[in-house]
Amino acid sequence: MDAGDTPPRDPGLQPERTRLAWRRTTLSFAVAALLAGREALLHGGPAGAIGGVALCALVWLAFTAVAQRRIAVLDAARPPVLTGPRAAGAVLCVLALACLGAALLFL
Repeated sequence: MDAGDTPPRDPGLQPERTRLAWRRTTLSFAVAALLAGREALLHGGPAGAIGGVALCALVWLAFTAVAQRRIAVLDAARPPVLTGPRAAGAVLCVLALACLGAALLFL
């Protein structure tokens, strides 16, 4: 083996654990968005609550897109590293949902 050659990747269960973690996080995100929307719709509130529910749905869709993209690349022989912009996108979606949920509770 040459010095430049890399040994073949032994994927083991790490990609499967990562895939499951992304799916679990996406499901938790969906539940949080639905609970925030349910709270806003059941207890009435100003018209801005409907906009907040719509924003929660959009943020959830954005996070789902990031998660699905990441899950899709995990099947590669050497999955690429999660880059800064995509990781930042996932973090921003989580923070946006937390802020929107808090805003919906206190409207």
